[in-house]
Amino acid sequence: MIHAETILRALDSHLASPTDLILYGRAALALGFQPPPTEATLSLDVDAILPAAQSANLDSDAAFWDALEATNRSLEPAGLYLTHLFEESQVILRPTWLEDLVPIPMTDLRHLRIFRPHALDLLLTKMMRGLDPQDMADAAFLIHAATLDAAAIRTAIAQARIPDIPEIHASFRAAQPHVLHLAKNGP
Repeated sequence: MIHAETILRALDSHLASPTDLILYGRAALALGFQPPPTEATLSLDVDAILPAAQSANLDSDAAFWDALEATNRSLEPAGLYLTHLFEESQVILRPTWLEDLVPIPMTDLRHLRIFRPHALDLLLTKMMRGLDPQDMADAAFLIHAATLDAAAIRTAIAQARIPDIPEIHASFRAAQPHVLHLAKNGP
């Protein structure tokens, strides 16, 4: 089984009300693409992006945080966890990213609805750490799996909203030539 699926099913079992979760990182690759890259299925965590409005609502939702804590407690023996919840302003995304969400179908969930960003937005998030080998392997996978071309990637780069952190700006710039090379020439 894919670790992200195990984590999300555990979270769902602890939730008491409907909750949307937008995956990114390797969980989005493992559950949002067929076939997923093997490395993504083995990732021990789930990362999620919270739209600003959802983040504000969750801040006061003690039941959600209790469910998250119970999930992590129940998964701790297996080394699995869900702790990385980033507000959209902390991640590189296109301004229209919420309009292009892709549902991830998972059967038997009671409360949780799962989505992933469009492949272009996932690609932008993979550029946040510059030329990190794992992220660049994921970028190559996204470009191939979603057949992203250099023109579409250039447009996404030009539209990207980048967190106001100099290191992220520098990493994003450093990744651009490599990602465009992948789009033109493959890995």
